[in-house]
Amino acid sequence: MKLVVLFMLVTIPICCYANGTSGCGILDNIINGTISSSVSEDKYLEMVKPYILLPSTRSAVKEFKQCFLSQTEDTLSNVGLMMEIIFNSEECQQSS
Repeated sequence: MKLVVLFMLVTIPICCYANGTSGCGILDNIINGTISSSVSEDKYLEMVKPYILLPSTRSAVKEFKQCFLSQTEDTLSNVGLMMEIIFNSEECQQSS
C-alpha cells in the first residue's frame, strides 16, 4: 500500500508539469473557466465538482463564479493577463 501511495505522489508533479501557464492543465482549465463569461454557473460547478466536498463549498463556489460573471470583458481580460504575469514571474518559474 505504501508503494502505491508513493507512486501516486511521484506522478502528480509529472502530470502537472509545464502543461500550460501554471504548469498544471487542471488548474489552467479551472482558472480559464472562472474568468470566462461564456461559462455559466452550472457549467462551472460541473467543472469543479470533484473538488467540492461540502454543500457550503458549493454555495461559495457559485457566489465566487457569479462575482466574475458580473465583471466586464475588459476586467476579465485583465485578470487573465494578471495570471499570465504571475505564472511567468521570476518567483514562479519552473526549472526545465
